[in-house]
Amino acid sequence: MLDIKFVRENKDLVKENIKKKFQDEKLPLVDEVVDLDTKIRDLKAKGDLLRSERNNASDEIGKLFKEKKVEEANQKKARVVEINNELVDIEKEEEQLSIELRDKMMIIPQMIDASVPIGKDDSENVEVERFGEPIVPDYEIPYHADICESLMGLDKDAAGRTSGNGFYFLTGDIARLHSAMLSYARDFMINKGFTYCLPPFMIRSDVVKGVMSFKEMENMMYKIEGEDLYLIGTSEHSMIGRFKNQIIKEENLPLTLTSYSPCFRKEVGAHGLEERGLYRVHQFEKQEMVVICKMEEAMDWYNKMWSYTVEFFRSLDVPVRTLECCSGDLADLKVKSCDVEAWSPRQQKYFEVGSCSTLGDAQARRLGIKAKGEKGNYLLATLNNTVVASPRGLIAVLENNYQKDGSIRIPEALRPYMGGVKEIKTK
Repeated sequence: MLDIKFVRENKDLVKENIKKKFQDEKLPLVDEVVDLDTKIRDLKAKGDLLRSERNNASDEIGKLFKEKKVEEANQKKARVVEINNELVDIEKEEEQLSIELRDKMMIIPQMIDASVPIGKDDSENVEVERFGEPIVPDYEIPYHADICESLMGLDKDAAGRTSGNGFYFLTGDIARLHSAMLSYARDFMINKGFTYCLPPFMIRSDVVKGVMSFKEMENMMYKIEGEDLYLIGTSEHSMIGRFKNQIIKEENLPLTLTSYSPCFRKEVGAHGLEERGLYRVHQFEKQEMVVICKMEEAMDWYNKMWSYTVEFFRSLDVPVRTLECCSGDLADLKVKSCDVEAWSPRQQKYFEVGSCSTLGDAQARRLGIKAKGEKGNYLLATLNNTVVASPRGLIAVLENNYQKDGSIRIPEALRPYMGGVKEIKTK
């Protein structure tokens, strides 16, 4: 959410930003919020004048009674009652307009960074850099679900009976490999100096509204019936919400945190061959990184964070590339974002395994997250990035370490978490 003062003073810039995101239907909101802001400030000014008049009248009433000017004193008392009634009406109107203003401000997108490429949707995202050689072996790489089934590691039929489409059972060595990746990701980030956290897996609606847009919430979140709780779609939601209405000491910045959680998503519109397996599911597990820092440090942290994901996957012998998200592909709260994509030798193309974003002060403004400095309190920047989300990360490791005899070579970094096992063989 933008600062209303910024919108007031930079209407044309805000409108141009909306156009860059191809959301022209939101252009009228800019004038609407400025008009609402003017009305609210006029009401505040009128209220301040009335309060000043009331205070002066209250001071005079006592003096008038002492001077035996009872009639004049009673007139002043009557005026104080009138002022109080007027203030009640003004404060009620001000509150209603403030709610309307906030609701509209929540829809106006965050100002994107000048470096973000302009494009309508993810088809216009821009490849930035490749890491590792994308290899296609001289033997066929089966579909990942078939690989897992051949190793007795996947049962989607049973999951369909217990939970429905979009769920799965992982078993045996495949389940162990999945857990090994998450454990390795945890230690990988701890070794980068991040503090490990286990957050709540459900959050209240006020936190949801603080960390994401309403449209995202409707498309992603599962609501707990009869309670003000949602299942998290990513641990970033809990991790940022943890600091709601908190003032962080400046000397404790930056906060660098890494968190594990299961994640739950509706995945509205999922379809196609890849959805038959584990690529797009309703439940998965993820190791996340979150940074809360000063605004001027945000871009440095952004570049560090995505590079950690690249380093993580390269340590698992998975070629990856980074993809700059274009303006039309950015969620409304994001300033800048990039995807890390892993190479699929079966499909002979890259697919997304992580996403890194800096959100400026958007989440901090919504949730009231500030730091206390020498010159007073100020809003902070929030950033988040995927270390690894599995099963997608699992798919990348399986395909890039699949051997001709149908076995899976275990990357050296994962072997300590697999009890020293070097490969998973067909049964």
